[in-house]
Order: sequence, then C-alpha cells, then structure tokens
Amino acid sequence: MGSPMNRLSIFVDGNNMFYAQQKNGWFFDPRRVLEYFKHEQSDTTLINAFWYTGLKDPQDQRGFRDALISLGYTVRTKILKEYYDDSSGRYSQKANLDIEIVVDMFNTVDQYDRVVLFSGDGDFERAIELLRSKNTHITVVSTEGMIARELRNATDRYIDLNDIRDQIEKVEG
Repeated sequence: MGSPMNRLSIFVDGNNMFYAQQKNGWFFDPRRVLEYFKHEQSDTTLINAFWYTGLKDPQDQRGFRDALISLGYTVRTKILKEYYDDSSGRYSQKANLDIEIVVDMFNTVDQYDRVVLFSGDGDFERAIELLRSKNTHITVVSTEGMIARELRNATDRYIDLNDIRDQIEKVEG
C-alpha cells in the first residue's frame, strides 16, 4: 500500500492546464504525468487521479475522455456556459470546476498523504491551506505567468511545467 506518507492523489484542472500548455507551446502526456509522479519518490502508491474539463456538448472530447479513463483518471465534466463581457463586448465560454475539484479533494482526504494539483488558479489557496493543516503535502504544477502568487505561496512545493518537460511532454509516435 506504499509507506504511510506516500499515498498520492493527482488533480488536473484541465481547462487551466490547456491554457498553460498553449502558452508554453507544448503539451503534456496524461500517461507520462501519472508515471512521473508515481516514480518521483520511491514506494509511492497512486490512489486517485482526477481530470476536470469543460465541454461544448456531451460528445465533446469523447475520445480524449475515454483515453483518460482507460489510463485510470476519474474524469469530471461540466458543460461550458457562455458569458458576455461588457468591457470587451465579446462572449466567452467557461466551465468553472473549482468547486468539484475542492469537493473531491476533501471527499478523498483520508485516502492520501500527498496531492499534486495541476492548476495556477488562486481560488485554490484556502483549500490548499486547509489540506496542509491536515499534514497533507501539496505540490502545485503550473507555469510562470499563470500561477497565482497566493497559490504559490500556500503550497509546499511548486513545479513549473517547463522544469519537467523532458519527463512529461507528449511525444508523437
């Protein structure tokens, strides 16, 4: 079952990470992400891996979601909502899954000792502080210019995506 301090759960804020990867100009491989964090420390047991994403419609990203599920991720989705921005006069689409991520973190808190959160969203600051108060070790993975100062400040460890690119990048073929 892994040593008492090495039960790991991974939470991927899919929409936030999509923009981080676009900004960096490369994409990570969900399979390689699991492998990297499973083997980063010896005798780590991966307990859960969650992936959260917004969908245009129920069929959106079907193949990708099926692939994530077959890799062992629990996939949580929400249909995108359209918002009108008065200042820009433009519509934007957003599916905010922060609540779902936090609910899953706290609902499974007894199962893990370490969390890896793929997100740069400062809204997670309070949840991270509460998890740390329960002796959970928190690693946040994001990228420069997309990691909120509050989140970086609240976490035990910050990893920039570009620093682990060699280990997690999606390689064609």
